[in-house]
Amino acid sequence: MPMFPSDFADLLTPKGLRILKGQDEKVCGALLRVPPQRFISLTGVVDAKKAAACRDALEEELLGTLTQMDDPIPPESLLGMTENYSELLPKAVRVRTALLGSRRSRSWRAAERVGLTAMLRSESFGAFAAAVSGRALRRNWGIQALCYGPGDYTGPHNDHHPEDLEARDGYVDMHLTLATPAVAHQWLVYAKGGHFSEIASVNTLGGMTVYRLPFWHYTTPLVARPGAQDAARRWVLLGTFLDAPQEHRRSTALAPPQQGRQVSGGLGRKGR
Repeated sequence: MPMFPSDFADLLTPKGLRILKGQDEKVCGALLRVPPQRFISLTGVVDAKKAAACRDALEEELLGTLTQMDDPIPPESLLGMTENYSELLPKAVRVRTALLGSRRSRSWRAAERVGLTAMLRSESFGAFAAAVSGRALRRNWGIQALCYGPGDYTGPHNDHHPEDLEARDGYVDMHLTLATPAVAHQWLVYAKGGHFSEIASVNTLGGMTVYRLPFWHYTTPLVARPGAQDAARRWVLLGTFLDAPQEHRRSTALAPPQQGRQVSGGLGRKGR
């Protein structure tokens, strides 16, 4: 039996459902605020017992299928310097990932068994991202599953894609975190006003984070509780959403709840 519901909405608490319906003024459209807000962290929106069941399914079925992603800091970024204070740091990362883009992969088959891919593709998953971001988003979004273990991290980066015409002006990422009790801490550090001055815990069970990319951020190394190294993991289930074109059809985009009501009332098909 799949442990993930086929509909993301079935994981949500009453608070989460209010956001999905566009009924939470503090959260809905948060990433449209002025001055610009690039990141929001949400707790209490996913049912904790259901989140634990989902995490346990990942531990049971997906853990053995993961692929290591290991991109260290290149030595030449240090030893190749020829001028003081000219250092450049490329994105460095160590984490495991599930290959959900290939139906031939073991990860994809495991994700199908537990219902993960169906949930990440569900209408309400995308609709939640649209509600929080306040933007109309394209359907057919990208999905991914990551697993951080002790010492795993993602170094400073901005996720900017200036050569991609569809992403260069900004896009949305949404993450669902499912951490095991053995994790002591892991943090997201992000820039505000040109400085890495903001920090948020991502050691949650059912926490949601929504990003308006690009912006500078990094994830600190995961730290396990004493004596619990082998059991410390943080699963991250994510969707990547491109903005819908200004003129779009309802069949090709997910509009925020406010826009959805306008469209049904015959006021046109324009998105933000």
